[in-house]
Amino acid sequence: MSFVTTKELLLKAQREHYAIGAFNVENMEMAQAVIQAAEVLRSPVIIQTTPSTVKYAGVQMYHAMVEREARKASVPVALHLDHGNSFELAAQAFQAGYTSIMIDGSHGSMEENISITRKVVGMCHSGQIPVEAELGKVGGKEDDLDGGEDNPYTDPNQAAEFTEETGIDSLAVAIGTAHGIYKGIPKLDLGRLSDIREKVSVPLVLHGTSGVPDETVEECILRGICKVNYATDLRIAFTNGVRIALTGDDGMIDPKKYGRLGLEEVKKYVMNKMKICKSVGKA
Repeated sequence: MSFVTTKELLLKAQREHYAIGAFNVENMEMAQAVIQAAEVLRSPVIIQTTPSTVKYAGVQMYHAMVEREARKASVPVALHLDHGNSFELAAQAFQAGYTSIMIDGSHGSMEENISITRKVVGMCHSGQIPVEAELGKVGGKEDDLDGGEDNPYTDPNQAAEFTEETGIDSLAVAIGTAHGIYKGIPKLDLGRLSDIREKVSVPLVLHGTSGVPDETVEECILRGICKVNYATDLRIAFTNGVRIALTGDDGMIDPKKYGRLGLEEVKKYVMNKMKICKSVGKA
């Protein structure tokens, strides 16, 4: 299995009514933690990088790192560009060997979103690489991802039109989640999600899931979500591990030691979310 695209992973999840956790990583330790968690639980997994992450080290670096670890694994691992914000970045990730690409044209008009998404789909499908797109706007701010103050939810009828017009492989829906840290308990429009599921046949994706109660995520999966994105909480977990290692130990100078504690915290978090997604044993 090892290094795969998200196409069959998500279609299988859709058929069998579970979801695959998609985890944003920033460094080698976080990537190792995610794959180690998947190995322990025999779960398929998606590793993601955002535009600001690849700006930090480049798509080639993250691809080389994740592919190397994935090819040692016995479970399926995909590498996904999360919130690709331009055709140029999508092309860079595609050419580097990413096995899944998201183009996020949701901040433009419907027509503009369809146009850029079609262009990315044409490129990626030429190499059998699946494409995720977004309709509506996921709120909040994380990295360079800013939902703004006006965050319309996904319209089910527009979602059907958008999916048909673009030929995408999966659709990220806006139903009340937000990027970053929530100030309160998020209230998701689950009825809207069910309506979208009735009108759209491709796998559906939930963004901004860090901080959403586990029982709400489980209900979203029951209503058709096949991919669940986690980002902010992984950063928190890694930082907490490093902070624990460094607190009170002025002699700690070896990055391998505090990096290991960060890795273990991320691994625990990821394993918990894989259980919520019901992907355990699905590899």
